[in-house]
Amino acid sequence: MSIHPTAVIDPTAEVGTNVVIGPYAIVGPHCVIGDHTELDSHAVIKEYTRLGKGCKVASGAVIGGTPQDFKFGHEASYVTVGDNSIIRECVTINRATGEGNETKIGSGCMIMAYSHIAHNCTLGDDVILANAVQLGGHVEVGDAAFISGTCSVHQFVRIGKLAMVAGFSGTRQDIPPFAMTDGRPQAVIVGLNRVGLKRRGYGLDTRNRLKKAYQLLWFSGMNQSQAIETIRTEIDPDPAVEELVTFVETSKRGIHKPLDEETRSPDSSSTDSKDNESVLPEFV
Repeated sequence: MSIHPTAVIDPTAEVGTNVVIGPYAIVGPHCVIGDHTELDSHAVIKEYTRLGKGCKVASGAVIGGTPQDFKFGHEASYVTVGDNSIIRECVTINRATGEGNETKIGSGCMIMAYSHIAHNCTLGDDVILANAVQLGGHVEVGDAAFISGTCSVHQFVRIGKLAMVAGFSGTRQDIPPFAMTDGRPQAVIVGLNRVGLKRRGYGLDTRNRLKKAYQLLWFSGMNQSQAIETIRTEIDPDPAVEELVTFVETSKRGIHKPLDEETRSPDSSSTDSKDNESVLPEFV
């Protein structure tokens, strides 16, 4: 363990083994710092924050600040961060509103500099927020989603698994799993994240089924009910397709339709038997 003599550690905090805490870092009351976690100089970990193992928190980050919410009554609430997540310079992550509630960040996430995660947000595993992303309260982000720089996400919006949101955009409506979006100021669906699906181990059959489901939902001219009925009658059962349909059916804020269906539609006139993904940009 290496704790700089200028660091301030509250006596109620629990600090694991092989933790590194840099100059002038602060760990507040009732915090938990997992094994092998590193806090750079001037990192601030406020009360009721729980960091997993192997996390890295950069200088100027403030984790566990009180919610920017008039309803907050100084109740005991939490920020929980999973293992091996990286939180870069000047990120702010606020505690939840509501006794015992938590703002939750999964494992393997990277939250880049100047991003803000508001109260009661939930991020899955392997989520990436690029620089200066702003998440309103109660936002939900699925596993392995990628939100590009300076995006703003309205409170209560859901962003599905493996979705990719283009930079300098924002959304007041849900973004479904596996989507690629673009557009300013409103992010709209431009296609399916086939490269991300392949890298995550989704097979060709599943990718083709998702492609057809996307075509029916957003590029066919059908309304949502018609598209879902067609998906369930014409597409072989597949857990990924069912996840997509369930997300759409349970959306409370709605999903923004593409601006230009002809030019932005993926080519789904036939199944992609050769798995030609060169028409889509290579995103990490």
